[in-house]
Amino acid sequence: MTAKTKPLFLGIDTGGTYTDAVLWSEAEGPHGKVLAKAKALTTRHDLAVGISGAVDAVLAKAGTDPAAIKLVSMSTTLATNALVEGQGGRVALVMIGFSEGDLARDGLKAALGTDPVVFCPGGHDVHGNAATLDLSGLEAALPELGASVSGFAVCAYFATRNPAHELAARDLIRERTGLPVTASHELSAKLGGPRRALTTLLNARLIAMIDRLVAATEGFLAARGIAAPLMVVRGDGALVSAAFARQRPIETILSGPAASLVGARHMTGLDNAVVSDIGGTTTDVAVLDGGRPRLDPEGATVGGFRTMVEAVAMRTFGLGGDSEVALEDGALNPKILLGPRRLVPLALAGMMHGEAVTSELERQLRAPNPGRMDGRLAVRTGVPERLAAGLTGAEAKLYEMIGVVPLALDRLLTSNAQNATLNRLVSRGLVHVAGFTPSDAAHVLGKQANWDAVSARLGAELFARKRDGRGQSIAASPEAIAERVLTTLTRLSAEVILETAFAEDGLDGAATVAHALVQRAVDAHPGIARLSVALDRPVIGLGASAPLHYAGLPPLVGNGCVVPEDTDVANALGAVVGQVRVSAEARVSQPKEGLFRVASGESVRDFLSEAAAIAAAETDVRAIAAGRARDAGTDSAEIEVASEFRVSTVEGQRMFIEAHVVAVASGRPRIAV
Repeated sequence: MTAKTKPLFLGIDTGGTYTDAVLWSEAEGPHGKVLAKAKALTTRHDLAVGISGAVDAVLAKAGTDPAAIKLVSMSTTLATNALVEGQGGRVALVMIGFSEGDLARDGLKAALGTDPVVFCPGGHDVHGNAATLDLSGLEAALPELGASVSGFAVCAYFATRNPAHELAARDLIRERTGLPVTASHELSAKLGGPRRALTTLLNARLIAMIDRLVAATEGFLAARGIAAPLMVVRGDGALVSAAFARQRPIETILSGPAASLVGARHMTGLDNAVVSDIGGTTTDVAVLDGGRPRLDPEGATVGGFRTMVEAVAMRTFGLGGDSEVALEDGALNPKILLGPRRLVPLALAGMMHGEAVTSELERQLRAPNPGRMDGRLAVRTGVPERLAAGLTGAEAKLYEMIGVVPLALDRLLTSNAQNATLNRLVSRGLVHVAGFTPSDAAHVLGKQANWDAVSARLGAELFARKRDGRGQSIAASPEAIAERVLTTLTRLSAEVILETAFAEDGLDGAATVAHALVQRAVDAHPGIARLSVALDRPVIGLGASAPLHYAGLPPLVGNGCVVPEDTDVANALGAVVGQVRVSAEARVSQPKEGLFRVASGESVRDFLSEAAAIAAAETDVRAIAAGRARDAGTDSAEIEVASEFRVSTVEGQRMFIEAHVVAVASGRPRIAV
């Protein structure tokens, strides 16, 4: 049987800069075989373009009939990058039974920003007993909100014990606006209203973005005659169906990194390692223990926000090949600063727009003195115009001035206030800023050659002209500043890897300690107190730029660094070797002696005995998990149910307090016949 007639699996990873594709056959050897791989630029304005470029290339390399593909699986860093960069649609948050003071908890107010919030009386107590619900304020606000937001997030007090008020608000919003609504009980069964509201808010912001990604992929697959199920990698490394991911996009945060862990384990066979995946926007670091990624029991933290999403214990840093390069303010010998914001590399902008970029950079170089906005240009992202709803007057005016051809910031902006306005447009995902990045530095030094080296060099020249605290240029040549930038990226990579290791060991001040240790290693001055550190396991370096940026890593982390052969498509490979895994939870409480209340899914029921309540809870979660597994894309799920009890002993008698019942369903995804 030839490779053309075997069932084939197509993995896709849509990253911030590149879209990767890999064709894999599980019938080739004990671990399968990568038959072909390819990359294309991610096209944020129309994701189908980047996806089609990568997949068409991989199909052409393999000489494969598209009909032989029986499963397509996709991982994506889009949701992760959006949270790190503060992007996403404008949404309205509906808080039922909460007060304005609750916004100050768990970072909710910071996450909300300028998006609207509506407070309504209602909610439930810890046993699911209802307060009086009043949605009149929400009803009155819906006509205006429906015209200015892309979706709604609804969170009610103790909705995990009784979701009735969230369901009422959800139904009202859908009826009056037709917009997507996320209810908090759908995403998490954990207590902690403000953090659950935060998770729900972020989910609502991401729906349009993930919806566009899935629609673009499905449209492309149909056009190529690939009649295979489409799966998406979740943040815990499990696979779910595209329809499942569309409703719960927050669960795809850390999707790309989770897939990379699965891919790293598959490619190296290492059971214990620190995995560091460097992309264009972020570096994602996690730990493999016994062949499995560590999960974060408190929920994933991305972009500074602690969510309730179960995901790999991944630390995400705004550090990558396309990180913004900046200079420390006010120092005599200023340091190079990288990230957390992603810029469009000048080399990429130059490749896409040619003279429109180079002519502006040359003009700025002809000026006798360096300018504050040298080497920076703005360009529209090309997203649909409806996503620009709700702009202020100043934002709309500036947005009109920015077109599809990059415009130099020194021509565009005339005040600091306008700079803040531009940053808001960037945060909304409407505008990109192009500028000098490590990717440009690599082009200057001939270590990367896939984009326009001329634009990269012009950007390096402009950056090298910047002045230090003595009024002197910070570098003598483009090559000199490029070397400094790449050295800084390797040093910061070592810092984030060590910071992750220290945090996993439960040490406080992990970032400070990691910085100090790496700085000692770089300076080669041990000081009076000799300090050294070494990881107890090797680093697996992932990402297309890992061979470049991680070459100098071993002496800084005290262990080896393994860069696998297919490191550039680790995420795409990890996307096709995983399993579907979903869970369902129920809580059994005792509101009063002799009455046992089961809250499972969207139902609340009472029983007169503990045994009957536990049995009902187990039956419920098993059925819910089985249904979710089918929705998530598997027809062969194995289900395991576990119960955890909280009890006390009073005068020798056992007293039931609460039970937590969890069902986990897992299985291989269904494939086309």
